Amino acid sequence: MSQFITVQVGQCGNQIGSAFWPLVLHEYGIRTSESDINFLKTQKNYNKNTNELCDAFNSFFHVPNSNSDLAFKSVQELVSAKVKARAVLIDMEDSVVGRFKQGSLRNLFDQTCTVTNYPGSANNWAVGHYTHGAEYHDKICETIRKFVEKCDCLHGFLVMHSLGGGTGSGLGTATLKILDDNYPHVDRFVSCVYPAGTQDVITAPYNALLATKELTDHATCVFPTENKALQDICYAQMNRKENSDQAKYNASCRPFQDMNSIIVNMLLHLTSGSRFPGSLNTDMNELATNLVPYPQLHYIFSSVSPATLTAPTISITQKTKFQDELFTNAWSRNNQLIKVDPLQSESVVLGAAHILRGNASLTDIRKNIERFQSKARFTDWSKEAMKVGLCSVPPAGHPASVLSLINSTSMSLMIKDVVHQFDKLYKKKAHVHHYLQVENFEEDNFREARSTAINVYEGYTELQNQEAVNEPRLRLV
Repeated sequence: MSQFITVQVGQCGNQIGSAFWPLVLHEYGIRTSESDINFLKTQKNYNKNTNELCDAFNSFFHVPNSNSDLAFKSVQELVSAKVKARAVLIDMEDSVVGRFKQGSLRNLFDQTCTVTNYPGSANNWAVGHYTHGAEYHDKICETIRKFVEKCDCLHGFLVMHSLGGGTGSGLGTATLKILDDNYPHVDRFVSCVYPAGTQDVITAPYNALLATKELTDHATCVFPTENKALQDICYAQMNRKENSDQAKYNASCRPFQDMNSIIVNMLLHLTSGSRFPGSLNTDMNELATNLVPYPQLHYIFSSVSPATLTAPTISITQKTKFQDELFTNAWSRNNQLIKVDPLQSESVVLGAAHILRGNASLTDIRKNIERFQSKARFTDWSKEAMKVGLCSVPPAGHPASVLSLINSTSMSLMIKDVVHQFDKLYKKKAHVHHYLQVENFEEDNFREARSTAINVYEGYTELQNQEAVNEPRLRLV
């Protein structure tokens, strides 16, 4: 069974992690509080095969005695069995990581696998990447090594961080480079939050551009998200008529937890084919092969249908019109995790994948794939191929769901906006001196990062404008 190690870096990365682990436990039918009992009773209607859940438990957790019974029912049973989450927690201020040490799941995390400092990276990519990256390099390497050695079949790293602040962007990409250097044959899947135009960090344009260069150089696949897109999905879920007033109250009180849960559900869906059996299963390495036609063009649009919020407020779906509604919602611009439409008329699809979980028929899948092929514009070499995965285990609270992954030339618009935001700040040389004061950082870093981002932008644009060339089978010389 494939195994994954999560690497949570910075405040945002660890907040995503705080939503990740309760939802993982719910997926395996483990209650995190007494209030979960009614939810788990309903969940049993969908996850009927307990053996499949037990077999996949090792994907995110290390059980000291692998031959022991893995049919855990509560956190207390996990603690008694000395089960530990495969999680590396990194932050240069310990406020968010400290909550892991005090929360109800505190005993699931190995306290030796946390890397913290004080007082942070000063919203400066250079401080996070060079200063803290060098100071904590050996400790991060050792921490990751401990988990790698406990894996029998390490499939990939799930890296979670944001790009607006100093630690997430700087130390997050420094950690990504460590993974690339030490484990080059293990896939590195990055879920990162790009700053929107209303970010509260004035140096975010510098941090985002510098981090984008590292993501381009060292990630296997990048699944970008934006807070504005996540907020809109949350508001749409809150305004649904079938949602109760209590769900609206909970969501309004915990907006960031709900936003992070959307990312988590995408990651759980993304890894489902590597964790659970299915009649048409898909490994993560297959996704990278099918979705990334050219080096560095590995920025992937993602959307999940139905969208769900935090574990306690997951809407239990008794009946779902699977065939058309789920696919249509997955392709909708309103369900995308960034505010760019991958299927806009000017864009070209380089590769696409659809992963389905739960009840589905191949006839329905084929019909909707044909709908997608008629809806989108493809290159002349990508239209006929479509990666499809069918996992037999549904997500928590739903009989079926769809994850849509699209590598589209529309991603150039996000890259272009990152460069534009950088240029607006850099042409005034505002705040540049804070970066130049950091040892090993030079102004050439800015120019190299911008050049890399421009290359990605031009790579997508060139493919978008590329016209088919008809070559005869035989050419006489």
